[in-house]
Amino acid sequence: MVETYSVPLSTLVKEFDLEVAYASTDFEAIRITVEDVARPGLQLAGYFDHYEPMRIQVMGNVEMSYVDKMHSRDRAAIFDRLFSYKFPALLISRNLPPQPECLEMAKKHNITILRSPEATSTIVSTIITYLKNALAPRITRHGVLVEVYGEGILLIGESGIGKSEAAVELLKRGHRLIADDAVEIRKISNDSLVGTAPDLIRNYIELRGIGIINVAKLFGMGAVRTENEINLVVNIVPWNTQEAYDRLGLEEQFMELLGVKVPMNTIPITPGRNLAMILEVAAMNNRQKKLGYNAAIEFTEQINRHFDESMGNI
Repeated sequence: MVETYSVPLSTLVKEFDLEVAYASTDFEAIRITVEDVARPGLQLAGYFDHYEPMRIQVMGNVEMSYVDKMHSRDRAAIFDRLFSYKFPALLISRNLPPQPECLEMAKKHNITILRSPEATSTIVSTIITYLKNALAPRITRHGVLVEVYGEGILLIGESGIGKSEAAVELLKRGHRLIADDAVEIRKISNDSLVGTAPDLIRNYIELRGIGIINVAKLFGMGAVRTENEINLVVNIVPWNTQEAYDRLGLEEQFMELLGVKVPMNTIPITPGRNLAMILEVAAMNNRQKKLGYNAAIEFTEQINRHFDESMGNI
């Protein structure tokens, strides 16, 4: 189940070191639920069709200079109408002071006013980036997420099949752990997923027969990462002699997570198979495919050419 998330306005204030010019009485309870912000240019001219009051409203030099040229009565009227929509907060960039009419109507409608020394485009882009990440759709999946040669590999499979043991072997080979047991997956764009570990179990890994170990303390801080893009899913399954496995790699497998199709390999295991080495090769092979090279296709084409030439010599 995909949950929806929100960010407290107070958290945003701390994150971007914003000045609170006026705090509404419900300031601590205000939560941001949309990732976009708005610059109320047309609204200051009186056009409120298609207005989005759920967004933080940002006024920069252009908007502030526009209302500065208004008569005080008109300025009060437009702020009165603007603040009546009960948006989360008004953010004024470049440390510009709010007009007396702005403060008056903010108090009347109980709307928070914030200030930032940053340029308007800078504060808008950084807030949108922050909110996109914080409000991204997310799910939690059982598995292990490791970074191998820069590729984020999500290991899935039934409990006890050896995912954590494979992760430890990869750590010994110089690769890095992101999450063990539970992986929190966020959709940060239409085709990108980022995985991280829940705060409670971050940097920890469970090995049956040994128990819980702290990877950062045992292997060093270079052995862990806070988050990583998920580039490949590896489904580890017990070897089944009745199952026909793809030996060439021509069959494209995918797993859909949050509407994003992620390449997937199914790896059957038996005692003696070096799973860590196989995962390293899988990571390098996946990177090659992203760069446009597919060894399975090249090999098949060579075989076809060989048979075509052989048939031509008959």
